[in-house]
Amino acid sequence: MTDPTGASAPGLQIGGWFKEKLYRDVRQTYRVTDVLFHERSEHQDVVIFETPVYGRVLALDDIVQVTEKDEFVYHEMLTHVPILAHGKARDILIIGGGDGGILRECLRHKSVKRVTMVEIDRYVVDMCLKHMPSIPQKAFDDKRTNLVITDGAKFVAETKDRYDVIIVDSTDPVGPGEVLFTEEFYRNCKRSLKPGGILTNQNGVPFMQADEITMTYRRRKKSFKDSGFYVAAIPSYYGGFMALGWASDNTKARAVPLATIKKRFHAAKLKTKYYTPEIHAGCFGLPAFVQQHIR
Repeated sequence: MTDPTGASAPGLQIGGWFKEKLYRDVRQTYRVTDVLFHERSEHQDVVIFETPVYGRVLALDDIVQVTEKDEFVYHEMLTHVPILAHGKARDILIIGGGDGGILRECLRHKSVKRVTMVEIDRYVVDMCLKHMPSIPQKAFDDKRTNLVITDGAKFVAETKDRYDVIIVDSTDPVGPGEVLFTEEFYRNCKRSLKPGGILTNQNGVPFMQADEITMTYRRRKKSFKDSGFYVAAIPSYYGGFMALGWASDNTKARAVPLATIKKRFHAAKLKTKYYTPEIHAGCFGLPAFVQQHIR
């Protein structure tokens, strides 16, 4: 169960433990070797701390968002799967993603001409640039980057631009991220996509957040012909592999032949740590316990 308290992490100290508060009945903890930043922004409690195992960690409202050690899994899979499945993505929209990892991976595709990143909290961007620069690297300096500081739900409701791929790198559906899991938001994403466009989003850990799987599947299905999930193993997200949401009106996009994905991957000259064409082809295969929640 998700913990509804929303309490911050007072007194985080070097040598102590950071206790993640995503779930009511189970806790994941990290030994803290340094506290680099801890302050409440206009929107949320922001903390960046150092750990022996995962390196530097960003947590928002006491929920781990990204770690230096395993960020590549999440960022590669949320980015390269839709872009390579699409095959001709030129205009990308990122909702959230303040740490810059999704932006970094999008820009590795030389065929991408423009990436608009909409982040609600400038604090997150600035503090990640300062304290976790290995994640964004030089992505925010790229001429193809258009950083917009505003509410992502408001942006997709109002924008007149259209995109080939929309990637939603959000927090869980509590606090500022809650509006990014609504029927209205998905409907506006559909309107903001070009024909054949693809939407992907962070969708929680199925073993721990089964209700979220069912909820988002039903909501996305109302706007898109093809709504589903694919999975990735990300160690710092407690409870097993993470589900990444998928939606498109191109019903063939998630079944692109492996040979085609390989061709596109090699043409892009990507060097990855987790993503491979074979992983791409297999990640849409879901365990039975996940499938039973897609109804």
